[in-house]
Amino acid sequence: MSQVLLLRRSVLAGLGLGGFALAFDAGAAPAPGTPASKTGKAGPATKPGPADGLRPNLFVHVRPDGNVDIVCHRSEMGQGVRSTLPVLVADELGADPARVNVVQADGDKAYGDQNTDGSHSIRGQFESLRSVGAAARIMLVRAAATRWGVEPSSCTARDHRVRHEPSGRTLGFAELVAAAAKLPAPTGKSIVLRPRSELKYLGKDLPLRDGADIVSGRARFGADVTLPGMLTAVIARPPVVGGSVQRFDAAKALAVPGVQRVVELPAPKPPFEFQALGGVAVLAAHTWAALRGRAALDIVWSHGANASYDSFAYRETLRAAVRTKGTVTRNVGDVEAALGKAAKTIEAEYDTAHLAHAPMEPPCAVARIEEGLCEVWAPTQNPQAARTSVAKALGVDESKVAIHVTLLGGGFGRKSKPDYCVEAALLARAAKAPVRVQWTREDDIQHDYYHSCGVQKLSAGLDAEGKLVALRHRTAFPPIATIFGGSSIPAAGELQQGLQDLPLAVPNVRIESGDSPAYTRIGWLRSVHNIRHAFATQSFLCELAHARGIDPKAMLLESLGPPRKVSLAELGLGELKNYGQSLEEHPIDTARHHRVVERVTELSRWSSRAKDGRALGLAVHRSFLAYVAVVISVVRRPDGRLYADEAWIVADVGTVVNRERVHSQLEGAVLFGIGQAFYGNVTMKEGRTVQSNFRDYRLLRLGEAPRAVHVDVIPSEGPPAGVGEPGVPPVAPALANAIFALTGTRVRELPLCNVVRA
Repeated sequence: MSQVLLLRRSVLAGLGLGGFALAFDAGAAPAPGTPASKTGKAGPATKPGPADGLRPNLFVHVRPDGNVDIVCHRSEMGQGVRSTLPVLVADELGADPARVNVVQADGDKAYGDQNTDGSHSIRGQFESLRSVGAAARIMLVRAAATRWGVEPSSCTARDHRVRHEPSGRTLGFAELVAAAAKLPAPTGKSIVLRPRSELKYLGKDLPLRDGADIVSGRARFGADVTLPGMLTAVIARPPVVGGSVQRFDAAKALAVPGVQRVVELPAPKPPFEFQALGGVAVLAAHTWAALRGRAALDIVWSHGANASYDSFAYRETLRAAVRTKGTVTRNVGDVEAALGKAAKTIEAEYDTAHLAHAPMEPPCAVARIEEGLCEVWAPTQNPQAARTSVAKALGVDESKVAIHVTLLGGGFGRKSKPDYCVEAALLARAAKAPVRVQWTREDDIQHDYYHSCGVQKLSAGLDAEGKLVALRHRTAFPPIATIFGGSSIPAAGELQQGLQDLPLAVPNVRIESGDSPAYTRIGWLRSVHNIRHAFATQSFLCELAHARGIDPKAMLLESLGPPRKVSLAELGLGELKNYGQSLEEHPIDTARHHRVVERVTELSRWSSRAKDGRALGLAVHRSFLAYVAVVISVVRRPDGRLYADEAWIVADVGTVVNRERVHSQLEGAVLFGIGQAFYGNVTMKEGRTVQSNFRDYRLLRLGEAPRAVHVDVIPSEGPPAGVGEPGVPPVAPALANAIFALTGTRVRELPLCNVVRA
């Protein structure tokens, strides 16, 4: 049978998708094999000679010709980080974006936190990234002021020139580099940031830097990396986490044309962390041969201790956990007494399934070991964790490992777990040749770090007037900490994602968590535990509104209470992690909850929905320091299926840097959330994942997407909050509440397709 290998880039080129140009598209990542000293990484703040240009820090290099290299130390997976962080630096510097080259950083602790996760890239580094640009600007301005014999305060830098305002004299960056490079780099309080009014690009729609390369096929993703003599590997991994190989037939695999080696990988030992899962790898000249060789291995597995795991039976274990008293993790007032005295009590249980990440690009990595140095090219969200994990697996110092970051075809948290990088490194060492490990879609879905399933039971007490006076919320789910050998009782960092930090104007509140051991790899997924917690709390408040016969919006705002900044004492907590930021800078501010609720209901014409015949659902949630409200409209199609036909999302995310990407991420969050709510469901029997591809792990399809998603962002000059994740949590409860408004059926289980015809 003849074989035709049709490459993605050749298909796109054939469609004529070339010729696009963006002002901020002047550079590219280093080619594979470039020595570490030439990877484009801005060097340390030493005293380079004039020929080296100006390097005030690791992130900025003004070349002798005046052009500027700016390092992007975070990973690009469609959220636009390479289009945003460097522009922020350039804006503070006063550089012309057309003369800026973006250099992708390797994994290195010298850059600080590189983990592109937790919606942290802007909110955690807004000031510090401006500072690295400001340092270069200050040095260029001082050089110009010295030449003119004037005070630096009388000079400004913009449009790639320094200008003396009183005289109108100007000097280009190229004319100042040599002199500026001889000056000491400013540090600490000597670095003064511009007034925000001088930032030309802040809050504007910025071009997607990699957009032209992506649509034309020039962009380099993990699977696009090729090295001389490279072998392609696919791995037969144990179908049950913790399993191992009993026996296999290497001869059958080696008989397949193109297969060159068969390598057994060591079985990992708990805790699994980011270890390779073990199994048998088939290394071949190309992917097709490797896949055929893997199919011929005839492996017999030893399934290990997790072979009895059944996700359906486990739900009963979780239900039992929330029906008895758990570990009290938040307590205000006397819930039991208040529930006992309540005029009416209402209870409900909410059930959510395991979820897979399912990014469009499955995991892959290329590794090469030469002269004692291991180089890995990978679409990784966390190159530092990849470097540490690879070094540990190889038994070498981290200085002997280099991680080169490619573009990511989606991530959602999966690619911050570098087990696939470890696999590539182990196989490159075994083969003594460069190796690309390629996961298939089936590999990805069946060997994921799954979002934990969970059960929650909420009990409410209403007084004689119908006011909510007591709320007890019990939750049970296998914690993420279990992959690191941690406790099976959820910790504060997980409970403070929509439970312990939920502001409620309710005099008696208690949160309890149950013991929930894990029998598979549990990991973080976009929005993490906020997905589960928002679904339960926002659905339950709508249930209470129906029981009282009042508008869900009124119930929601009443429960939040008056606009205020919520104290730890009011929450009944001694401390709050607050997504790594201080409560002083990022307080829990219910005025912002009110603002997004009022705005989203205004845009969706919430108050006139009955007259219009609309069935709308509403939800609001604070996560990653952002406040997001969602309204979704649901209709029934002629074939009887339910369809989310329109959605509105309003966010208060503080200062916006790249408006276009903020809108895109919020719009994408609605689609992501609807798809997960309708279809997201990983089930396991005898320890094995049942689902294997998009045919049975469904994503939202084009014909199922809302006809319109309306996005609105509240203007703010407050500190930046997260964006990529906060849009997801309110989507599922808004959808479930809309389904109730349309059908009268109360949905307490995700995915919705298990309950309604979607």
